[in-house]
Amino acid sequence: MSLPPLVKPAPSVCVFCGSRHGVKAAYAEAARATGQMLAARGWRLVYGAGDVGLMGEVARAAQAAGAQTFGVIPEHLFKLEVGKRDLTTFIVTENMHERKKVMFMNSDALVVLPGGAGSLDEFYEVLTWRQIGLHEKPIFLLNTEGYWDPLLRLNAHVVAEGFASASLIDMVQVVDSVSKLETALESAFG
Repeated sequence: MSLPPLVKPAPSVCVFCGSRHGVKAAYAEAARATGQMLAARGWRLVYGAGDVGLMGEVARAAQAAGAQTFGVIPEHLFKLEVGKRDLTTFIVTENMHERKKVMFMNSDALVVLPGGAGSLDEFYEVLTWRQIGLHEKPIFLLNTEGYWDPLLRLNAHVVAEGFASASLIDMVQVVDSVSKLETALESAFG
């Protein structure tokens, strides 16, 4: 008797991004294009479960294009971020730390779109975890219209001042378009 071949589940991509739209229309356009790209590839969106800002843009675009969606939101942000209940999977956590952990544990790659302090917190937490050897998941910055340029300079400064090794820079792949993000994710997933 032969066993059927194992079917590897489709990759899940965690997207960290703003709960606001920002001032440039390009940010929302890139968020929507990211959601559409994930759906077109059959990849699941993992994100913060909000229906506002770039979070809402990426989720609605992914859903409309047929993607599976996995959202995680803490209780205290449910009303503020307008928890999006019509996702494939919707999880409410007790706090922000648990939210990040659940998002991380349910993803194969991490993508950071433009965002504020929350997105920076999420980025630096997963980068720190990688730096200290807790994971090897790929981390991508979608640098829409140079949004992350100041962050890249800061990371270079941290290395130059001796607070991190140069390997910190190599732990993050920077792409400036959704099409380049798609190519980089495809390469990462093999």
